[in-house]
Amino acid sequence: MADHPPGILGGTQLPDVDVLSSRVVVALGQNPNMFTGPGTNTFLVGTGPKRLIVDTGSGLDEYMPVLEEAIARSGAKQIEGILVTHAHPDHIGGANQIRSHFGDVPVYKMPWPTDTGLAGPGGGVSPIAIEHPDTLMDGRLEPLSNGDVVETEGARLRAIFTPGHSPDHLCYLLEQEQSLFSGDHVLGIGTTVIPSTSGDLGDYMDSLERVLAEKPNQIYPAHGPLIEAGTAKVQEYLDHRRAREQQVLDALAAGDRDAETMVKRIYVGYPESLYAAAAQSVTSHLKKLEREGTVCSLGIKDGVAHWSLA
Repeated sequence: MADHPPGILGGTQLPDVDVLSSRVVVALGQNPNMFTGPGTNTFLVGTGPKRLIVDTGSGLDEYMPVLEEAIARSGAKQIEGILVTHAHPDHIGGANQIRSHFGDVPVYKMPWPTDTGLAGPGGGVSPIAIEHPDTLMDGRLEPLSNGDVVETEGARLRAIFTPGHSPDHLCYLLEQEQSLFSGDHVLGIGTTVIPSTSGDLGDYMDSLERVLAEKPNQIYPAHGPLIEAGTAKVQEYLDHRRAREQQVLDALAAGDRDAETMVKRIYVGYPESLYAAAAQSVTSHLKKLEREGTVCSLGIKDGVAHWSLA
C-alpha cells in the first residue's frame, strides 16, 4: 500500500468538469495547493432540472464559470440545495457565492460544536470563523444529523455521521448507486489528516468502520479522483491507520519521546517540509493510545509534549 504523509496530496491533475455517472457531475473548486491537491471536488447530484451540490470549494471567482459549465453539462438549470460535508473553509467557503447566483437555497450540514477549533492545515480563517465556522455561510442553515435524508429528482442522499477529521463531518450515501460522497473522510489520493486540535483518531477509526458497514460501491472524494472500489479503499484506510499505530508504539519502545522525533523515524525519506502535517497524525495516534491506556503523557518539556509507553 502506498504511504503518503497525511494531508499532503501532491500534484495530481484532474479535469475542471467531468461526468462521473448518470447522476453525478464534478466541478473542480479551482483552489489547488499542497493540502487540497488539484482542488476541492464539488458534486452536482440528481437527474432533473434542479440539482443538489455537495461541498462548495473556497469561494474563488475562478470557480463560478467552472460550476456553470458543469451545470450545462449536466442538463440542469438550477441548484436547489447545498450539502456540506464539514465546515473547513475549502468545503463551506463557496456557499455564499453559490447562493448569490442561485438564490436563497438551503445549506444542509451538521452544526459545528462550539468547544473545538477550526484551525487546520492551510489555515487562513478569521478568529470569528474559528470560534463559529458556520458564520462562513449566510442564510438558511438546515441542521442535519446521522440518518437524515435530503432528496432531489433522481437522488436520495442519506447523511452518515463520520467525526474524526472534524467533529461535524458527514458523508452522504447516494442510495440509488450505493456510492458515497466522502468529503475528507476518505480521499482519492494520500491519507486524511487528523488535526491534533479539532480531530479525534479514535472517532475517525470508528467512523471508518461505520462507512465500511455500508459497503459503498464507489466513493466520490472531496480531493483526488473517483474511487472505483469503495469498500476496498475504506478497508485500506483502516489497515493503514492500524499499521501507523504500531509504528508509533515501536518508536516509543525504541526510546522516542516526542512526535517530532517519531516523525523522523516513521517518515524517513520524506521531505522535512512535510513533517509538520505528519506530526499532527502522530500526535493524534498518541492521544488515542493515551485514552486507551497504552501510552501515558510525560507532560510538556521545553514546549514539546513528551510520551512513553504505559
